Amino acid sequence: MAVHGRSSQLRALFDESPTPHIAHPPRTHHRDFYVATDGSYSLDGDEGGLGVIIETRDGERVARLALPDRTVADNNVAEYRALHLGLDVLAERAPADARVGVLVDHDDLGANVNSAALAARRADRSPPRRLTVPPAGSNHWRGIRARVCRFDEVRAAVLASGQNPAHALANAPGEYAHVNRESDRCLLPDAPDSGEAQIPPPSRADRRASD
Repeated sequence: MAVHGRSSQLRALFDESPTPHIAHPPRTHHRDFYVATDGSYSLDGDEGGLGVIIETRDGERVARLALPDRTVADNNVAEYRALHLGLDVLAERAPADARVGVLVDHDDLGANVNSAALAARRADRSPPRRLTVPPAGSNHWRGIRARVCRFDEVRAAVLASGQNPAHALANAPGEYAHVNRESDRCLLPDAPDSGEAQIPPPSRADRRASD
């Protein structure tokens, strides 16, 4: 089980990063699980890499992956493929009623995830904005959207590439191949402390619901 008092690196990054199209009310910005993903593509080698890190809100690591990928067509597709992989891995280890925070360093992908999450709560299932998905990533987007609908709630935050902890795993999968041999873990986070201060992070404190 989780270590009490331990903080999650992914949670801290999520709390300080903007969430396109969704402003979090103070009582709901905490997630049960956090997923950071990154995809890379090299024109020189015509190959890419996928990085995934999953943590509970208590900071317990659920999974890490660093995989080479020679099927991607460009960096945009690599980002979609990485998130598809991360959400699939989480779906095998987390209950359907989990609240998930996603961390990516791709603006359009983050915006699309949040639009899909909002659409899942609408009667007509229509997104609040037009979704723009790279054609070569359409299959991965369908998988992502299915996972967004599967979990109780999903929200995506966008951070700079240099801040993304999955960046190194995606860009040097050979160097980090040892993380793929870590034991599978199915951890549930501890119940949230009812006395925890419900203060919105600075990045969201002054936002309107339509931002």
